[in-house]
Amino acid sequence: MDDVSVFIELVDQWAWIGWLVLIAVFLVIEMLTLDFTFLMLGLGGGLGLVADLLGLPVWAQLIIAAAAAALFILVLRPPLLRRLHRGEDPTKSNVDALVELRGTALADITRISGQAKLSNGDTWTARTESSVSIPQGAPIAVSAINGATAIVRPVND
Repeated sequence: MDDVSVFIELVDQWAWIGWLVLIAVFLVIEMLTLDFTFLMLGLGGGLGLVADLLGLPVWAQLIIAAAAAALFILVLRPPLLRRLHRGEDPTKSNVDALVELRGTALADITRISGQAKLSNGDTWTARTESSVSIPQGAPIAVSAINGATAIVRPVND
């Protein structure tokens, strides 16, 4: 026998160990990410292992595992994610909660410098999002947060 056929025979004989290792790796990654993607890949690998135990050739095992994983990702993962996120609080928090918050300019706000007091009581270094300057005392709204600086725009209520 030549080297290629010996290699193919070895792969075919020990493929079940490869499937077990692959499944274990996918499950460990899934425990770290909690996104259900690697769980679906692990389930596909499980079907590849079953195909190996049924005596199918390695190329058929790979096709079955890949097709099953793709099907699980497309069909099973979305409802699982919806069920996982069903009870989440939709309230924005942290920096996301500051976007669209109103306030007042404590000093003139330009593209370079400024200061604003937000309606939640926080005082922020502020800059405008455009070249328009905002005078002291003018009402503002937060457009974005860039590090420790609020990017603001004038509000005309």
